[in-house]
Amino acid sequence: MTNDHATFHANALIIDGHADTPQRFVDEGWNFSDPLQGGMLNLSAAREGNLSAGFFAIWVEPTEWRGRFAHRTLQLLDGVYQQLGKHPDSMRLGLTPEDVRRAHSDQVFCVLLGIEGGHSIEADLGLLRMYHRMGVRYMTLTWSNTNEWADSSGDRNDPNVTHHGGLTDFGRDVIREMNRLGMMIDVSHAADSTFWNVLQTTHAPVIASHSSARAITNSPRNLTDEQLRAIATNDGIVMVNFYPAFLDDRWRKQWASTRSEREFLYEEAAEAYKQRGEPVPYNASMTVDRAFYAERLTGTLPLAPLSALIDHIDHVAKVAGIDHVGLGSDFDGFPILPEGLQSVADLPKITAGLVARGYREEQLNKLLGENLLRVFAEVQAQAGKE
Repeated sequence: MTNDHATFHANALIIDGHADTPQRFVDEGWNFSDPLQGGMLNLSAAREGNLSAGFFAIWVEPTEWRGRFAHRTLQLLDGVYQQLGKHPDSMRLGLTPEDVRRAHSDQVFCVLLGIEGGHSIEADLGLLRMYHRMGVRYMTLTWSNTNEWADSSGDRNDPNVTHHGGLTDFGRDVIREMNRLGMMIDVSHAADSTFWNVLQTTHAPVIASHSSARAITNSPRNLTDEQLRAIATNDGIVMVNFYPAFLDDRWRKQWASTRSEREFLYEEAAEAYKQRGEPVPYNASMTVDRAFYAERLTGTLPLAPLSALIDHIDHVAKVAGIDHVGLGSDFDGFPILPEGLQSVADLPKITAGLVARGYREEQLNKLLGENLLRVFAEVQAQAGKE
């Protein structure tokens, strides 16, 4: 790269495919202009890291909100709209790729909306259409839970879960309706069988909003090389997740080995909410995880190296092609970032790491934002087509 990479990063149009920040608005009464307070994304950190736009994930915890999925979905959407109302000069809602470009030009943070988990539509295409009218521009078909119409990678071996072998007939109707609406289909979290059914059904490109490479880290949440190539053939995009358990097999296995210890602490943290008859917020377990790591594991489980994240980005770029890779941090959706990353303010370190691997300005522009805008535009251009 002929220009200094820091200068390049400071001027690039950068989009994050996935952040779980909306829960903080609703559950913590936290504002996007407040200090991070243990979080990973706020307005000042976004400016420092030059994040132009980001998809806020509307994620409904499927156990705590059972029977009230749509209620919680609307509550989280309202939480985002409340923030937009409080910060009209520094953030705005984006509905199209052109909105993202205008916001970047105006130096305003562009909020984009994605639903994480198809259970939010309660098996009702009318709710899907309503969410689209409210600004939702992608839906992750499943979260870690299999729903009524699509299998998840998160419970594929659970004998107590009814699986469908991928998508049901209604699930295929969901894909066709998303195509018709011009809503991006997100295959992150989907079981492999669901993934392949989606590609058999869709006529528009798909996204993986926050998935890394299974060839490097053997998690079912990551995508195989065959899947990476299939998304490239579909002209879609894979946005790499920053969670260490999806980046580093050593970290993944050792962290997973502490699950039973943490489960007990989760129950303790949840007790006060349960006594009040309230759903347990996600930040309760996040707080436990951060404290557990700090107090018990810092000496035995070093942070995953930043180079592991660069390895995954590089792998997806090489296997799927530079036109089919992006960033899907999953900020505020997990407790501990890789070494060298404390928040979105550290995004320039990722650019620097890619420059060190030989990536040029044209490639970086695609990876940091242009690839997602291309897919976003193509999906919208195909809306209404059968």
